[in-house]
Amino acid sequence: MAGNIDTGGRQPVVPADVVATLRAAGCVFAEDEARLLNAAAAEHGADLEALVTQRVAGTPLEYLLGWAEFHGIRVTVAPGVFVPRQRTVFLVDEAAALARANTRHSVVVDMCCGSGALGLALATVLAAEDRPVTLAAADIDPAAVDCARRNLTTLGAPVYEGDLFDPLPEELRGCIDILLANTPYVPSAMIAHLPPEARDHEPHSALDGGPDGLDVFRRVVTGASSWLAPGGHLLVEASEHQAEQALAELRAHGLRARLAESDEHYATVVIGTRSAG
Repeated sequence: MAGNIDTGGRQPVVPADVVATLRAAGCVFAEDEARLLNAAAAEHGADLEALVTQRVAGTPLEYLLGWAEFHGIRVTVAPGVFVPRQRTVFLVDEAAALARANTRHSVVVDMCCGSGALGLALATVLAAEDRPVTLAAADIDPAAVDCARRNLTTLGAPVYEGDLFDPLPEELRGCIDILLANTPYVPSAMIAHLPPEARDHEPHSALDGGPDGLDVFRRVVTGASSWLAPGGHLLVEASEHQAEQALAELRAHGLRARLAESDEHYATVVIGTRSAG
């Protein structure tokens, strides 16, 4: 993922042996990663050799840096917290387009929020356009909640700890205009085939979607209708192979369903909309 990370325009001098070590370990963007690790070591007074050793051992680069680039902003990440994927930028863009069509103040909830990257990115986009937004986030994982609070505190956005809709305040029921739910959607049997960075370091609860990858998605859809505002939208990332089943689940729960796809981002997003009537 280093090829998508902003180096901030800095070009620190990097020892050639660091680049060589990373390249030998299979890091595709070895020079970029070396520059980022060198800068992180200098900034935090860390030992560069120790960082490189951890990277070669498979530790995600973002954990070593303490941040990930997502939608043009730096998002704090921590070990044990899901690292936001670049393909999910497409989901944020789709959500922003829907929010722009909302003539009133938008209420946004980032569910299964992980680091809070999706909510942070969407709120940042809308704030730049002077579009008012109220943001809240939730996750069942205490480590994710702690990380999301570090990212969202400056926005005044509360982050709730608990299972899906359970921790949300009752006043949000029937008031959510945009519900972002980056639910885990990897089928259980496929977890073992994920890259080691994800399989060995990220929480399985953020990856494992059950036998067909849609277990958590179904639970979100079941509760969504009563939490969405009239005309409100649920956006969930899925694989292209899950798309038709996911759309059927949305329709079965009374939501208008459509699919959005991006060849550029290799992303598939299913969107369910509550009737405005």
